[in-house]
Amino acid sequence: MTDIATVGAFRLEDSAVNRMGYGAMQLAGPGVFGPPKDRGAALAVLRAAVASGINHIDTSDFYGPHVTNALIREALHPYPGDLVIVTKVGAVRGEDASWKPAMAPADLVRAVHDNLRNLGLDVLDVVNLRLMGRVHEPGEGSIEEPFTALAELRRQGLIRHLGVSNTTSAQVAQARGIPEVVCVQNHYNLVHRADDALIDELADIGIAYVPFFPLGGFTPLQSSILSDVATQIGATPMQTALAWLLHRARNILLIPGTSSVGHLRENLAAAGLSLSDEALARLNTIDNRGAR
Repeated sequence: MTDIATVGAFRLEDSAVNRMGYGAMQLAGPGVFGPPKDRGAALAVLRAAVASGINHIDTSDFYGPHVTNALIREALHPYPGDLVIVTKVGAVRGEDASWKPAMAPADLVRAVHDNLRNLGLDVLDVVNLRLMGRVHEPGEGSIEEPFTALAELRRQGLIRHLGVSNTTSAQVAQARGIPEVVCVQNHYNLVHRADDALIDELADIGIAYVPFFPLGGFTPLQSSILSDVATQIGATPMQTALAWLLHRARNILLIPGTSSVGHLRENLAAAGLSLSDEALARLNTIDNRGAR
């Protein structure tokens, strides 16, 4: 089994989390809606993740809704002392499985209490304000009101730390002027690199960057260059893409998701991959058109 500690840890203020983490989104049913096909398998993945050294789990109570948090509680509560559970608020699910913004202060208060109840916690480790924007891409606009509402919940002792998700650089700067921001969670991977400058800026000031869709999300990464490099280093293309992210910047924390223990172990094996300067140079030639 790969020792994920070899790629180091990064601090979310008072907690050091291993850079290889786990995203729980795929534990819900199809379309991140409803219960999992196999509840036992979902519980097994969570337990295997923690047994493998993962101490950073990403979730939200709008996954399901209420499904992934209930699974996390059933599988892992009482939680290990070093486990950091990062959740997000800012949306709700419609009965048709749609994703609807829920950014009013009352919505955020309700969401925080839902997360507390369903995770079985008195305090949430980290809460990200998840902006809906263009669903998976950010849109400009002030986030002062919703982030101030979360800062008040933090002042009340219900949240330890705050982050933002699906945000622009200007929104990150605005959030940082309210309370501290410990992490930014945006769409980023080998092909989708719009946040290159933001990642470097955050690295310089010690804020974690957590890419969602690190393997392409609903459209898995495809590139002949990626496949060639993977073959040369004896890995899968997806393992190679994760290894590239780990090499990209020291403040990048990975949360690839899966509902399979076998796939979980494949993802974690990326921590043991070494990419030469030549391999990195070739991977860096891949642009947002995918394969070249």
